Amino acid sequence: MSKNKIINQPDETAALFDFDRTVIDVNSALLFAKHEYRNGTISTWQFFTSIYYGVLYHFDFIDIEKAYSEALQLYKGRLANVLEELTRIWFEQEVKKHVQPGALKALEWHRQRGDPLVLVTNSTGFMAKVISETWEFDHWIANNLPVDDEGRITGELDLPLCYGEGKVVRSKKWAEKNGINLNKSYFYTDSITDLPLLEAVGYPRIVNPDPKLRHLAGKRKWPILDWTIYGRRRNFDLEKQLPFTDKL
Repeated sequence: MSKNKIINQPDETAALFDFDRTVIDVNSALLFAKHEYRNGTISTWQFFTSIYYGVLYHFDFIDIEKAYSEALQLYKGRLANVLEELTRIWFEQEVKKHVQPGALKALEWHRQRGDPLVLVTNSTGFMAKVISETWEFDHWIANNLPVDDEGRITGELDLPLCYGEGKVVRSKKWAEKNGINLNKSYFYTDSITDLPLLEAVGYPRIVNPDPKLRHLAGKRKWPILDWTIYGRRRNFDLEKQLPFTDKL
């Protein structure tokens, strides 16, 4: 579930990051669906079903276990190491370029502070691994795909999924193991689906949020950050948008 890096953080603070529409400016699942459709791996019906689920996900109307289970059936029986390599190639070609300027700034700031950088994503472990290697996250928390004795994907779910309350369950387990206090930690996300984890940390940070989360963040006076290139143009000193203090 994580890179083998020993954490020794005196103040027990970590920086947790969502991935889709937070570190990058798009939904990587939809990018992958387009990629698979172009390659003929999924049908037109399956492609539009992916888009439909993507919309439901964005507005927090999705049955995540049903959607994830249906998606996994497409890869049941495939060798995990082959899918991992294909994920790596696809990431380099189509995902990496979508990183948000503000995300790189925030990652570097926390890195200089000595805060462990933790990716918390609904993506697969294959995806989380290459993300972590690319942007030097210390640990990742994601959805692992169970495999059989031959290394083939079984199509079963590893519950709880890293989504909603599942992110809290998995993050708390990771924090306890690594001596981290979530009440002293940061979490960056764009999505209302991450509300449980936002409420579990001491420093919630809202990044280019969906409408529901923007409204809630305004009511709770949570910092709303613009990490896009357009935000950078409007604010020549992007550091003013970063969590250097609690005065945001």
